[in-house]
Amino acid sequence: MSPVTRVLVADDQELVRAGFRVILEAEGDIEVVAEAADGEEAVRQAALTRPDVVLMDVRMPVLDGLAATERILARPDPPTVVVLTTFDRTDYVYRALRAGAAGFLLKDTPPSRLLAAVRAAATGDSLIEPRITRRLVEQYAEPEPEPGVPERLRSLTDRELDVLRLLARGLSNAEVAAEMVVAETTVKTHVARLLGKLEVRDRVQAVVLAYESGLVRRGSG
Repeated sequence: MSPVTRVLVADDQELVRAGFRVILEAEGDIEVVAEAADGEEAVRQAALTRPDVVLMDVRMPVLDGLAATERILARPDPPTVVVLTTFDRTDYVYRALRAGAAGFLLKDTPPSRLLAAVRAAATGDSLIEPRITRRLVEQYAEPEPEPGVPERLRSLTDRELDVLRLLARGLSNAEVAAEMVVAETTVKTHVARLLGKLEVRDRVQAVVLAYESGLVRRGSG
């Protein structure tokens, strides 16, 4: 039997929370362990219930979703946080990704996409369309002017730098493998190693770092 994914839904709209609960709990492998109507309650419930995944609204009273995300991810062995948005505040979404959120979902996303994203988040897989991430990061990242390989990335091998550049262009693991003419398992190994060396949680944060450090420039590729 597959393990059950435990989810915390944080949104200030009761109807949104109820709708998500109905969709998620219709599946046998997902359980909504708690709800929160504001950021403070989300932080408390995350500590009490220890969910695998937090669906976090960006706009909430008392404490906003960004601050709540930062607090939750600062705790030992934190859950994966997925930001919920109407996408009219892309700057906020970027800040949430930079703070450590694993990705984002539109609030009007189809049920099938919501379920797939929750399952992906629970297993550490890619959550969002890489090209959307790229456009978002390009819009807000401010590269540091630095010749050669940026200092923050000098622990990476040439091969790992190549992989990071391709990830920043929005390529999936399979597309990176095809571009580099290697097996997809080899790409996954490179990705795991570069995440460890850069001390980032996931590929989204790695892409943010690639742009902010100046390894990749806006509109490249």
